[in-house]
Amino acid sequence: MDPEALRTYLETGCTPDPITGRLVSHRTGGPVTAVVPVHLYGQIADMDPILELAARYDLMVIEDACQAHGAEYFSTKEGRWRKAGSMGRAAAFSFYPGKNLGACGEAGAVTTDDERLAQRCHLLRDHGQSRKYFHDNEGYNGRLDAIQAGLLLVKLRHLAKWNEQRRQVASRYDELFADADGLLVLPHVPSWSRPVYHLYVVRVPDRDGLQKSLAAAGIGTGIHYPIPLHLAKAYRHLGFRPGDFPIAEQAAAQVLSLPMFPELSPEPQSEVVRWVLTSRKAAGGRIHAPETARRQRA
Repeated sequence: MDPEALRTYLETGCTPDPITGRLVSHRTGGPVTAVVPVHLYGQIADMDPILELAARYDLMVIEDACQAHGAEYFSTKEGRWRKAGSMGRAAAFSFYPGKNLGACGEAGAVTTDDERLAQRCHLLRDHGQSRKYFHDNEGYNGRLDAIQAGLLLVKLRHLAKWNEQRRQVASRYDELFADADGLLVLPHVPSWSRPVYHLYVVRVPDRDGLQKSLAAAGIGTGIHYPIPLHLAKAYRHLGFRPGDFPIAEQAAAQVLSLPMFPELSPEPQSEVVRWVLTSRKAAGGRIHAPETARRQRA
């Protein structure tokens, strides 16, 4: 999330309600009550300005930390490093098997220091029950199985080591791609971020062509994610159109996730890079870092 784009939206895309003072969206006519920064791919969002804007407009901040187990953010305001999931009113974590901290099935958690909100989450996860057969609210069956919790507890002891191994793999990618300027855009890491590289995602103009070329060489890749949220079928009723979020749309057409896991060794990683560079040079076409990354570097 670009804090400046958020600021522009709050200042020009919303109007305070004359009675409540709460922001109302020009597009939907509905109230704007929360900000959900996503720590995407294990890269943490710039939280200080986001939290400042949220406080100014009386908005709740809910962190999406599902891909950011152990990622850290240096808060200039507080003069210290903060963990992903510790800065908003609440945060969501996913323990899907492919995550940095993964269970052996579906699992997740909510973190918060708000006791009232914690109690609400306890109700929602267990059919709305305050005690067995006493339903205070409608709820869901979102309980974390004890066996999954036990496995996660054991794996949690290794998370810091695995994250450091991911950082080493990412650093090798950066070094191996050092002479590839213009052929692809690498992940940008601001000075205030300690990412955990759930994924190592590059941007290329002919993403689909590169993916097919790598697949032919036996190299698996992924696309996270091919459809921008505002253009998903599930949200068609909101009335968004192509062009409403041009940066997200451009990224969705260009992102490619290269192999990334703690045990990835230098030899196969070098082979991945060799194939990427060979394919990109053959395809031609240049690409440059987006404006938001250039602004963050300044």
